[in-house]
Amino acid sequence: MITPTVTITKRGVERLASGHPWIYRSDVISSAGIEAGVVRVIDQRKRFYGQALYSSQSQITLRFLTHEERAFDATFLAQRIRTAAAFRRQVAAGAQAYRLVSSEGDLLPSLIIDRYGDCFVIQTLSQGMDRFKSTVVEILQKEFAPRSILERNDVAVRSLESLPEQSGVLAGEEVSEVVVEENGVKMCFDLLHGQKTGGFLDQRENRAAAASYAHGRALDCFTYTGGFALALAPHCDSVLGVDGSADALRQAERSQGLNGFTNVKWAEANCFDLLKSADQDKQRFDIVVIDPPAFARQKNNLEAALRGYKELNLRAIKILNPGGYLVTCSCSFHVSESDLLELVASAALDAHRTAVVVERRMQSRDHPVLLTVPETHYLKCLILRVL
Repeated sequence: MITPTVTITKRGVERLASGHPWIYRSDVISSAGIEAGVVRVIDQRKRFYGQALYSSQSQITLRFLTHEERAFDATFLAQRIRTAAAFRRQVAAGAQAYRLVSSEGDLLPSLIIDRYGDCFVIQTLSQGMDRFKSTVVEILQKEFAPRSILERNDVAVRSLESLPEQSGVLAGEEVSEVVVEENGVKMCFDLLHGQKTGGFLDQRENRAAAASYAHGRALDCFTYTGGFALALAPHCDSVLGVDGSADALRQAERSQGLNGFTNVKWAEANCFDLLKSADQDKQRFDIVVIDPPAFARQKNNLEAALRGYKELNLRAIKILNPGGYLVTCSCSFHVSESDLLELVASAALDAHRTAVVVERRMQSRDHPVLLTVPETHYLKCLILRVL
């Protein structure tokens, strides 16, 4: 079968030269009649630049796979997945739940594969990669012999590709809920209904780091299913986990029961309001975690997002005991680490407190950051000691 060829502009070539693997529709010259899948990419002088996934609908028209002239087939795909797995054996050694393939971070754009024990959850987020879904399933079966393989393609981004939103079991047993151990704590994940692919695996290392500073009385805001709260529990006298979702808190309670923790309580509440009330009631904590959802999903939301993050951090700083720790996170790509540092510094000044940066962190290492692809560095985490 002959691989179709598309031509890109000089600006598209310059973007490739910068190391970014995406080419936008405005920089694609000829693609008439080409269906979604793998294409060869050339410039107007017929020079070959590599092969990419092609989308007939998305503004991100090309996602580069390789700069080689070779077939991108099941053999090539399996090789990339095996390479990703070898890397995880280094950076996620001993972890039962981790990201096996992280799209551009593993040179497999728009493909996500998360592992939860002996179950795998995949996302194919572009037209081109969706064509390889069955091949990915076959490779996972051959390489790992999993109990179950599920898809969580029920995400809005697929609408940009004119792909349906869908979820379910693709192979193996009808498994939804799994229990895995993370940093010595048992966690229950709902693979079919939980956020992302069931949980926030990108915070695994940050949860372990936060636990190393935990003591006394802890507060975990936006706890979701209790990830940070349960990580802190073995080291604290008491932990309060707060979230606006009753369903998420029920899942947190299930994980709490698996561990037999008796020092954790849950509150269904608006975290902004709870932090304000805690300050008014003169409540004080020794460690506070702020891990909100993305406030700036679009660049035009940035100003409002920064105000929201500052308000949260200001209120958190006010209720920390002297020498207490603030663990504050942002998963908004448009909020840079420097933005986060600046707004926390401003919040500390407004609270008349001194904040010392103890650690500057990001997503777990199984979610790699490509230097030339800033979109891959989305999660920022600061651990500060507040005096």
